[in-house]
Amino acid sequence: MDDDHHRIETRSIHAGQRPDEDTGALMTPIHANSTYEQDAPGEHRGYEYSRTGNPTRTDLEENLASLENADYGRCFSSGMGSINTVLNLLEAGDHVVTGNDVYGGTHRIFTQVYEDYELEFSFVDMTDLEAIEAAFRENTELLWLETPTNPLMSIVDVEGAAEIARKHDALCAIDNTFATPYLQRPLDLGADIVSHSLTKYLGGHSDVVGGALLTNDPDLDERFGFYQNAVGATPGPFECFLVLRGTKTLPVRMDRHCGNARGIAEWLDDHRDVDRVYYPGLESHPGHELAAEQMDDFGGMLCFELDGSLEQASEVVSSTDVFTLAESLGGVESLIEQPAPMTHAAIPREERIEAGLTDSLIRVSVGIEHVDDLIADLDAAIDAVLS
Repeated sequence: MDDDHHRIETRSIHAGQRPDEDTGALMTPIHANSTYEQDAPGEHRGYEYSRTGNPTRTDLEENLASLENADYGRCFSSGMGSINTVLNLLEAGDHVVTGNDVYGGTHRIFTQVYEDYELEFSFVDMTDLEAIEAAFRENTELLWLETPTNPLMSIVDVEGAAEIARKHDALCAIDNTFATPYLQRPLDLGADIVSHSLTKYLGGHSDVVGGALLTNDPDLDERFGFYQNAVGATPGPFECFLVLRGTKTLPVRMDRHCGNARGIAEWLDDHRDVDRVYYPGLESHPGHELAAEQMDDFGGMLCFELDGSLEQASEVVSSTDVFTLAESLGGVESLIEQPAPMTHAAIPREERIEAGLTDSLIRVSVGIEHVDDLIADLDAAIDAVLS
């Protein structure tokens, strides 16, 4: 399909996909094979070995590239696999500037894996462009962003941050998992690389793990393809098929995620036992105006702090009925978790507290159930513990 002139709702269903030429099958076939016949030694028909390339994976990569307004896309076996691939671009002695409230797994691979390979990392407040600029050094090669951040929902000025990276001849990479390309397209705002955990909203059903990198730079894409093949962190065809199934409903799901999250955030904001709500859709959020400029809506993720202790927060997240206590996010079902002992446990407590990740912070991935049922569930859990 020539999708250059189609809107994202149409491209999410059709981009990179076409009926099978042999059978007319409408859905992308699952090419469950490891190797491919060659016409002569070294002469193949586009595929030779499924770690190097697979037709189902190609369809997904083309679909995701279209959604992000990217020229190129590469898929990986997990979001961490895609992050690792970006880090493969660097060399010992290089420096990375990143946020002080990045996802715990990102913090872990930075500090517990790549610092051992003599990469240096500076963790700063990404909402402050002056702080970003001040963190750059002569050896800075990468600016790694999240926006909205995980879990504090801080909003980073993508255009401003990307301009700083260009000024210093560094790459600007953005984890766009929370926003998805339906709400935010960082390449259009000046970023060089977009990373996704396909496990989350793009898959959308909590039944697949995957990652992706998108770019408009052919040289970067070639290097991503080399590492994709050489390292081998590639998804299987069934996983790619599941994500393609998920992208078809991304727009309608995101509309519901956003609407439900807005309703819950407003309710929490008025709750007597809630100290603070982190949701960029609230006008009281410090990044609200910027989010309104660079996003099409405010997403389905939010956090809130209880007027209570870590133990009480643990009781609340363990007392819900509709919300499931679980890590991950972005599925059709609502999830609730406590970052301190769960998703961000890899970050030392002193660093967490300094970045604003308090012990009583609760993170919510708002699903697509009826919002009244979700509010009633949270209300009952909070009242049972704090009343």
